[in-house]
Amino acid sequence: RGSMAARGRSPPAAAALTLLLSLGVSVPALLRAAPPASLRPGGLRAGQVHRLVTYVFVYEDLASLACGAVIIWYFAGSFERNVGTVKHCFLTAAFAILSALLYLLLGSVVLRVSEVEDAKGFMPVAFAMLGVSTTRSRMKRTLILGLRVPVVLVPWFTLCAAWFIPHSSLLCNLCGLLVGEAYGLGYCFHLDFPESVGSKLDQVFPFSLLKRIPGLRYIPGSLAERRAFES
Repeated sequence: RGSMAARGRSPPAAAALTLLLSLGVSVPALLRAAPPASLRPGGLRAGQVHRLVTYVFVYEDLASLACGAVIIWYFAGSFERNVGTVKHCFLTAAFAILSALLYLLLGSVVLRVSEVEDAKGFMPVAFAMLGVSTTRSRMKRTLILGLRVPVVLVPWFTLCAAWFIPHSSLLCNLCGLLVGEAYGLGYCFHLDFPESVGSKLDQVFPFSLLKRIPGLRYIPGSLAERRAFES
């Protein structure tokens, strides 16, 4: 019983892995003072397709890396507990790619009239997760600074606040939010898969390996299993 309680307090496996990847990608570049491998409009002309995903692990300095760690811990961890580790990994990659493609599309237009900040860090994916959570929430209103506001407006208030975070791309954050809300409203239904598929993927590599890592909490794909574990 004690080991079950300890495992229940452990960090979700995929969120912890995302944080470790961010450290592994960003810290060596920071130590070498190398320019970040961020995503920018026109940045895929050299064939660097991997940047459609890897930009979420890139940070420009220690301050933004610390902010990114908090965002991953809070948003990615909460999202993983709600949908399971398998679906979290799949949707993280899908949200990153879709946000990046929309960013590249809109960035080529916005760049003609204004400078566009490079896309980097987990924040666009976090906004996608926030968009999903608020569009599917059963709550109608919530408190912000003592005022009751509609839950659907929370991501937009947060987007305005994120504008003041250094090295944060407002355009890419907006793209992430639009992708998340489109998914939450059912316009990206092709990204969904049945819980039975998630339960089967729980048993295959690399998810079977994630389940065995001590100190991390693997969230099963089945809603019934997640509820049983929580209770």
